[in-house]
Amino acid sequence: MVEDDPRRRRRRSIRLADRDYSREGAYFVTICAQGRRPFFGDIRDDAFHPNDAGQMIEGVWRSLPSHYSGVDIDVSQLMPNHFHGIVVLGSGAMALPDVVQRLKSLTTTRYIEGVKTQSWPRFDRRLWQRTYHEHVIRIGADLHRIKAYILANPANWAIDRQNPAGEWQAPSAPWDV
Repeated sequence: MVEDDPRRRRRRSIRLADRDYSREGAYFVTICAQGRRPFFGDIRDDAFHPNDAGQMIEGVWRSLPSHYSGVDIDVSQLMPNHFHGIVVLGSGAMALPDVVQRLKSLTTTRYIEGVKTQSWPRFDRRLWQRTYHEHVIRIGADLHRIKAYILANPANWAIDRQNPAGEWQAPSAPWDV
């Protein structure tokens, strides 16, 4: 019998156990670059300025509805080392984890092409962190607060936990990640 190796940690799922993530609805997702490296652009004058890699990611995000039936998108904000967006799943759409995986896979493949052809910075093993954060958007007021949070993200970069040079402050809302 093989002993349990403490070096091989089992990841605990952060998904809601009783939630069917293929159900119709709106979901707020946050995906971070591996190691939170600033691959995608920078913040100047409280606005995000994507580099070529960031423009590619924004383009892939915008193209999701045309490639996947029942998948729609709402507001989004790419940041130097992470991405926030609202995914809206309609009837017959693939499950949220599949949408996120497709986004990560497509952008990783295209990023690798950019490393080879445009000298984009290399990444170590994976472009994106393995997991992502999601929040099921339940009511209209929730949607409006989340949209405001997403759109204000560049102006709040100086105090964002994702900013390695920032002065992070404790979150005041459950979607502050």
